[in-house]
Amino acid sequence: MIKDRKSPRRTKILATLGPATDAPGMIDKMILAGLDVVRINFSHGSAVEHIERARYVRERAKALGSEVGVLVDLQGPKIRISRFKEGSVFLEDGVAFALDNSIGRLDGDMSGVGLDYKTLPGEVKTGNRLLLDDGRIVLEVVRVIGERVECKVIVGGKLSNNKGINLLGGGLSAAAITEKDKEDIVSAAQIQADYLAFSFPRSAEDVNECRRLANEAGLYACIVSKIERAEAVQDPTLEEIIRASDAVMIARGDLGVEIGDAQLPAMQKKIIKMSRHLNKIAITATQMMETMIDNAIPTRAEVFDVANAVIDGTDVVMLSGETATGKHPHIVIEAMGRICLEAEKQRETRISTHRIDQVFQATDESIAMGAMYIANHFNVRAIAALTESGSTALLMSRISSGIPVYAMTPHAKTRQKVTLYRGVYPMAFSYEGMESDDVVPNMINELKRKGAVQDGDKVLVTRGKHRGIMGGTNVLLIVEVGK
Repeated sequence: MIKDRKSPRRTKILATLGPATDAPGMIDKMILAGLDVVRINFSHGSAVEHIERARYVRERAKALGSEVGVLVDLQGPKIRISRFKEGSVFLEDGVAFALDNSIGRLDGDMSGVGLDYKTLPGEVKTGNRLLLDDGRIVLEVVRVIGERVECKVIVGGKLSNNKGINLLGGGLSAAAITEKDKEDIVSAAQIQADYLAFSFPRSAEDVNECRRLANEAGLYACIVSKIERAEAVQDPTLEEIIRASDAVMIARGDLGVEIGDAQLPAMQKKIIKMSRHLNKIAITATQMMETMIDNAIPTRAEVFDVANAVIDGTDVVMLSGETATGKHPHIVIEAMGRICLEAEKQRETRISTHRIDQVFQATDESIAMGAMYIANHFNVRAIAALTESGSTALLMSRISSGIPVYAMTPHAKTRQKVTLYRGVYPMAFSYEGMESDDVVPNMINELKRKGAVQDGDKVLVTRGKHRGIMGGTNVLLIVEVGK
């Protein structure tokens, strides 16, 4: 399904599924509004529900002539308090409050609460600051006695059941992949997710472990590392994590709590820039349009937030509760799409010095970079990349440009993978039975049939001389449509 010929949106929209998206006809509305990829959050619901949602999304996308990717997001470690007898308490500034493993899981009160994260007493010391509920509550550790962490309330307020705990500056030791995650990876393999996201990686080794577990389960998805620990953004750890991943998600909730809100904007820009430089996908997430859970229009601050992420070069902007539990998921997607389109009109989103001073190491990379240089300095309407794995299209997408890249491939998994690539549009194209000289004319005809180009347009075509070989792109052509 080709969008508006004049200005196809380049930034991709990732939307979380949930009760609100289960409403009759809602998935169709979301796809027609511009949905690119769905996020299935394994923190909630059952494996059966998740498998059915993924199946239904793919069924409706196919019926509507669209390509929609599927991202499975693992729950990760539960670094949380337990529950209160009355559901919540209100903590005044300055009072004593304890986090205590000896308190029953349902028995929290004004004096303290139990822990789902049992190892906390062994990981904190006097003077540490603990941030609960995304930093809304701040506790200072006074002392640790056995299984009990005695604290003073620095910033009080309402504290309710199962809220998250962060250590200011990072340092909690929770493993990135839990036993529940290992079980959920098996479910993700049943879904055959295109992307698999996991929480709290501390090192490239965590990324490699996630990929190994996925492969053992029969899942060869792209691995998304959620950047949310203070340790993960230190040098050289951040670069090592990005290199080991296929994509990174800037999870601004936990990350902002751990490094401090004031540090977050600069860190977001750094992660996006580094990801693009290393030929990886960047996803910007958390509270992008949160007021639209209830409201039909975003705040001005939300408009600026989305637009600035787009101008910074993010590949993807993500919606969470806005679509999972919001009143009108498709309207949120439409609004986000409009903001992205306007931001993409800014000059800085169409210029690039990406790798301009480097020597390329591979033929397909040289072809991809050459194609984008020509596209940005010649009157080209579109780029058609005949691709097996999608790698050529990914390399092209690292160069800022207003010119659409059509990833033409016979492989459904490749088409679904490129749904997260900025400025890249998947298109089914089978070359089976064609003579080599017939491939390019048939590619052009398919672009015309889809309304992507018309007679007189110039199209850049990249392909491999020998079809069916991964990384085999070695041909670059300029074709005028209709001649």
